[in-house]
Amino acid sequence: MTLLSILTKLEESFPQAELVAITIDEGIDGYREEALRIAEMGCQKLGVKHLVVSFKEVFGYKLDELVEKLCGKTVFNGSLTPCAYCGVLRRQALNSAARNWGATKLATAHNLDDEAQTILLNILHGSPLRIRSATLTPSFTHPYFVSRIKPLSDILEKETVLYAYLKRIKFQNIPCPYATEALRNDIRSMLNRMEERHPGIKYTLYRSAEKLQPYIEIALKSERLENCKICGEPTANTICQPCKILENFQRSKIQ
Repeated sequence: MTLLSILTKLEESFPQAELVAITIDEGIDGYREEALRIAEMGCQKLGVKHLVVSFKEVFGYKLDELVEKLCGKTVFNGSLTPCAYCGVLRRQALNSAARNWGATKLATAHNLDDEAQTILLNILHGSPLRIRSATLTPSFTHPYFVSRIKPLSDILEKETVLYAYLKRIKFQNIPCPYATEALRNDIRSMLNRMEERHPGIKYTLYRSAEKLQPYIEIALKSERLENCKICGEPTANTICQPCKILENFQRSKIQ
C-alpha cells in the first residue's frame, strides 16, 4: 500500500501511463481475507483499478490445500515449506496476471529487509547464482515474462511502515500463519539483531550482491528462458516449478 500510494503520485506526471494494482489471493483461510479488504479499500481511495487473482483460479487449488498434502515432501531440490510453495506459485500468478493485462512493468514492494534476507537464503540453499534475481533486473528476456522493478528495494522495512503510519495508510500487520516455519524467519531475526548492533549491515549486504552482479551475468550468459512443456509459462527448465508442485500434489491425492 505504501508503494501504491507513491506510484499514484508519480503517475500524475505521466498521463500516458496507466497504473493497475494486482493482489494475489493465495487461499490462506483466516488471514488473506483482511489483506484483500484493505487492498480493495485502498485502491478505491486512490482511484486505482484493482485485480484480484487467486491460486484457486490459476492453479485449481488453494495454498491451504497444497500445504496439507505436500509439506515436507520432496518436489525438487528437497522438501519445501509452505512459504517456498507460496513464493513459487505467487511469482507465476503475478507474472501471468500482469501479462494478461498488457503491463510493461511489474512493480513489487520488496524492501531492503526482503532483499537482504533473500540474498542470504540463496547462499544458504546453495544457489548463489540466484542472487541475481534478488538485486538487479536479470538480462534475460522472454515474450511471456514481464520485467520486474522494485522501487523500495533499498528502503528499510521499518521506514516503509513509518511512511504508512505518517500517511495514515491502512495495512495488515499480522504475520502469515505459515511464516514461522520458514528459514527466512530465522534469517530475519538474525539480520535484525545484526542491524541493531551494526547499523547499515542490511544495506551493505545488498550492495555487495549488486557488485557480484556482473560476474553472475557472465556465469549465466548462456541461460535462456524456455516455455514449460506443460503450461507454456516461461521457465529455465523443461517443466516449470509450479507444474512440478501440481504434479506432485496430484500424485499425493492418488496415494
